[in-house]
Amino acid sequence: MITARTQIKDILREAGMQNMSADFMEQLDKKVKQLILDAAMRAKENGRRTVMAKDI
Repeated sequence: MITARTQIKDILREAGMQNMSADFMEQLDKKVKQLILDAAMRAKENGRRTVMAKDI
């Protein structure tokens, strides 16, 4: 698991949500993983070995 369940629950509570379905975390992790991989690819394409905020 990439994302921290407790922190996600806190964010959802701030947004006024009480519950989260079981498949929500799985899908969120998939999106986060893809975001990381895309950022790494952009850094490589720009000749860098360091991923930066601008790669997102």
